[in-house]
Amino acid sequence: MKTGAKRMAEGLLAALMLAVTCGATAQDLEPLKMPTVNEDAVMQHIVELSSERYAGRLAGTEGYNAAVDYVEKVLKGYGLTMMSQPFEIECNEVENCKFNTYLPGTKEKRVYTLGNEFCCAGMTGRGYVDAQMVFCGYGLSSGMIDDYEKVDVKGKIVVVLSGLPEGGWLSKEDADRSILLRDKARIAEKHGALGMLVVNTSNSCPSYEPQSRIYCGEMPHLSTFPILHLTLDCGRELLQDEAMALDSAMSRINWLHAPCSFALTKRTEIDVNARYTPRAKTCNLMALLPGSDKRMQEELVVVAASLDHAGMQGETCLFPGADINASGVAALLETARLLSSKGYRPRRSILFVLFSGSETQYMGSRIFVTGYKNMGRIEACINLQNIGSGEGVALLGGARHPELWDLAKKQDDFNLVDMQWKESTVRGDARAFDAMGVPSLVFTAHKGMRHNHVTSDIWENIDRRLLVMTTQMAVGTVREVSDGYYQGRKLKSRSRR
Repeated sequence: MKTGAKRMAEGLLAALMLAVTCGATAQDLEPLKMPTVNEDAVMQHIVELSSERYAGRLAGTEGYNAAVDYVEKVLKGYGLTMMSQPFEIECNEVENCKFNTYLPGTKEKRVYTLGNEFCCAGMTGRGYVDAQMVFCGYGLSSGMIDDYEKVDVKGKIVVVLSGLPEGGWLSKEDADRSILLRDKARIAEKHGALGMLVVNTSNSCPSYEPQSRIYCGEMPHLSTFPILHLTLDCGRELLQDEAMALDSAMSRINWLHAPCSFALTKRTEIDVNARYTPRAKTCNLMALLPGSDKRMQEELVVVAASLDHAGMQGETCLFPGADINASGVAALLETARLLSSKGYRPRRSILFVLFSGSETQYMGSRIFVTGYKNMGRIEACINLQNIGSGEGVALLGGARHPELWDLAKKQDDFNLVDMQWKESTVRGDARAFDAMGVPSLVFTAHKGMRHNHVTSDIWENIDRRLLVMTTQMAVGTVREVSDGYYQGRKLKSRSRR
């Protein structure tokens, strides 16, 4: 007859043998322990990456390459296996720009400061121009409206409004070929203009801040056609004491659906020095954290963030990119630090990916999904994008991928997510994964575009509380997807190309 102690010992032995046979780990027998995010560690990365040392991290520049070196050193320090995916990208470095206006016959000039009242378009041409200005509405020349019909812009500088007229009354064909800066510039050049001043009418930044636009439309490059991007306040000043005030002209166009073009009495002097490289070298950076479970380590969970930003122009115009997207990169690095620590190793393998070319139509993520040989093994993508400023957390793609939404919402101990923000649209770099059938979820800030590609996107404007709580939520979600009962993608999606 067996004693109680002997029966207990045999039971424990049987349980241990069963665990070994099934490949179970200690994580199968214990509740998941959530590591705690270190606020100082996360902020240190943001302060570093948004400093002048990296010159705004423009893809294809030494500043971006230095950021890659920094991130690689950090991830190597966590014991991760590093890889890179090189590719080529269009790059334009603005070394200096002068812009002033004056009345003919006078010596006084209104001198504007690069990074204060204006910046250069990402794909501006270089060159010197001294010419009269002509206001040409939204810079359109189509069957529905022709802003150049009754004005002569040959040998002059055109002043146009960004975007399209309000109301959506343009045809889709006209809108598609006239909305981007290069589209407007080609129309102006075709009519004989020598350069273009674009007044920023976007609601995504204040009227007094210059906003960068790296992607200006498709090639070819207009190498000797300067394109400056003015603040709304600067545009209003240009048209002050002219035939019509800027706001009045905008209202007239939007109300009458008709041109409102006229010559200005002022002249302008523009001098742009830019170095253009049609095929600059850049890369995506990858770091692999192998899974601890032999049954699941071939399965991958991607944690992604964009590393590049809008760069630096001259010595006075830096786009630091603290929130967009050093905050996402910092959260990724903190996730890597915590999950590579002893006792927190995930069961599924995790692939951390830092993308280049996000400012150019998310080029890096599109190249990644077409070139990465193990796409069929990726079970989910968690994308971290500008999480340092806003009113809460929006989980983009949650309605489309409810299994990921549910896992993320369970980690929401701080009530950061409002159910009304549950969107089906997957945006940013995650779109490329979603298109390949990979369930994807984007962590981003709700109403978090206050510092969208502007010079005030500095680390001092980061909401530390939101940053830390969102990072903690993201870490918990990645851990749950890697270790919990998440079933992964459907089999039919694995062959999608």
